[in-house]
Amino acid sequence: MIVTELNVYPLKSGGGTTLREAEITPRGIRHDRELMLVTPDGRHLSQREIPRLALLRPVYDGWKLRVEPVDPAVVATPLVHDVRRDGEARDITLFRAPSRGVDQGDAAADWFSAVLGTACRLVCFPDDHVRPLDPRYATGEVGYADTLPLLVTSPESLAELNTRLPEPVPMNRFRPNIVVSGWDGPFGEDRARRLRIGEVEVDLVRSCGRCMIVNVDQATGVRGREPLRALAGFRNVERRILFGRTGVPRTLGGVRVGDPVVVLDR
Repeated sequence: MIVTELNVYPLKSGGGTTLREAEITPRGIRHDRELMLVTPDGRHLSQREIPRLALLRPVYDGWKLRVEPVDPAVVATPLVHDVRRDGEARDITLFRAPSRGVDQGDAAADWFSAVLGTACRLVCFPDDHVRPLDPRYATGEVGYADTLPLLVTSPESLAELNTRLPEPVPMNRFRPNIVVSGWDGPFGEDRARRLRIGEVEVDLVRSCGRCMIVNVDQATGVRGREPLRALAGFRNVERRILFGRTGVPRTLGGVRVGDPVVVLDR
């Protein structure tokens, strides 16, 4: 078993950035979901409301953000923005729960509002803010990710799903952080509780319940009816449609594409 993909999503619900190597921090891959768009009154935005967020291609090093829009219907120069990480934070909500974000100013807000055609503002996760994990699942912290800091999927599971679809979908529909290949069959990740990935250990604590975002074509920003409908036909468990496993780092360090993966606990 080996790592075949590493992905980071610095802008929540924006396009992913493929990596050859990544640093695993307490909040997952460094800079994952560290930035987010919110409505003017502070409610978080995602591809659920704005599928065209998939067409934003962010690159972020922790200080400078560059976002290129690849929507053919939008003519705009890329955004290049120096991220304010330590400014005064404002109240925002994420899935109706209170959170905090450092507002990135009018220029960034105007750029995103014009490109997406809806009023919004860009916020950054404050350095001194802690968003604790739901204690029902794990202890630790997370940035602006939905519930847990890491999502692990497998090509074997995707291959099984694609046999049930009229047209196959790529792995980017599921927006994983780490893709591990070499399982002994589809959905082998469901049975794993702890992995050693390169030099780090990851606890897989919960299967990932999927929403309509998986129906958004990440190359076009258009939402269809699949693969969620097909997935619901054979992966609906207690009213949650499952694909992939979410987890938390047990130890920290670096991971690379090609690293060996070992199941430590099932």
